[in-house]
Amino acid sequence: MLFIPNCYFHPYLRAVLYGIAAATAALLLTAVLAALLRVPALRAGVVDRRCRRPLPLFGGLAVVVVTCLVAWTGEWTRVAPLGDGVGRLLLAAAAVAALGLVADVWRLRGRVVVAGTAVAAACVVPYDETGVAGGALAVGWIVVASLVFRGLDHADGLAGTVGVVTAFGAGACAAIEVMDGLAVVLSVFAAALTGFLMHNWHPARVGLGACGSLFCGFLLSASVVFTRAGYALGPSAAVAFCLVAVAVADAALVVLVRLLGRRPVLRRGPDHLAHRLRRLGLTPPGAVVLLGFCSFVTVVSGVLVHMGWVGEKPALWVAGGAVLLVLVLLRVPVRIPVQQPRRMASTQVRSQLRVRNG
Repeated sequence: MLFIPNCYFHPYLRAVLYGIAAATAALLLTAVLAALLRVPALRAGVVDRRCRRPLPLFGGLAVVVVTCLVAWTGEWTRVAPLGDGVGRLLLAAAAVAALGLVADVWRLRGRVVVAGTAVAAACVVPYDETGVAGGALAVGWIVVASLVFRGLDHADGLAGTVGVVTAFGAGACAAIEVMDGLAVVLSVFAAALTGFLMHNWHPARVGLGACGSLFCGFLLSASVVFTRAGYALGPSAAVAFCLVAVAVADAALVVLVRLLGRRPVLRRGPDHLAHRLRRLGLTPPGAVVLLGFCSFVTVVSGVLVHMGWVGEKPALWVAGGAVLLVLVLLRVPVRIPVQQPRRMASTQVRSQLRVRNG
């Protein structure tokens, strides 16, 4: 039985009760806010096309607003202080989410999103513990993880499911390092994503968009950097990879397929992991559940490596499984839509129009 001294009982009980209340509030508030933001997103035309139907993209905004609101409420009331650096991390993640929201509304260029994410990452990396070279690698990793999580938002429920599993894993690593503030933020974020999934499960009624997916990738990857700061580079890379292995495998498959097919890498298409699993006969929810289970296995492996219970071998098994999955699904055919060239009026028609207008 867990023994808690009397002098610590009341603070411990208060923290536990706050954690339960914060997670419940985040779940309910996100579910309500995502439903409310669906209508203005449709009216403003901030939508994505999912199975030939418009999908409003303000669900990510609901996740960001509720996560920041609940986390800063704990900081303001001093019930759950965020701690050193965690508040700055949350502000940087919110700034990246704001950049993603602009990209959802006005379609920013990819280089602008990458540059903004890199600047935000450079502001949160603990260089005193990672060093300059390690900090540069951490910035690059945060940018890559943010972008690959954005790529997961191509199927109903996939980004949210993988995000929830990864958030619990990153929260466990933070709790092991006694980073209570960061663990609370990640638990609140996981609850907010769960509330979002109530509207994002197939058939989805609202999507994450660049706002929510960039926030998800940035917050999770930066949290891993925080928890692994001061550790050796090799084990830290193993933990970081295990926690986002599914997203990395999806991005690797897409890039490889498009390069082999001589198609633009940034042009969207039905060539992701979930699309190919559906071609094998799985239903949309079935593909998401399978990828969610794969994410659970890789995240547990990363947590075990972080705890030091095992060596770095589980990361090698995860990498091998990811490569095998990519190679197997690479042979699954998918239907790539061919863009039709624009019809141009003939020179005779244009000359006749000029004569009539002359």
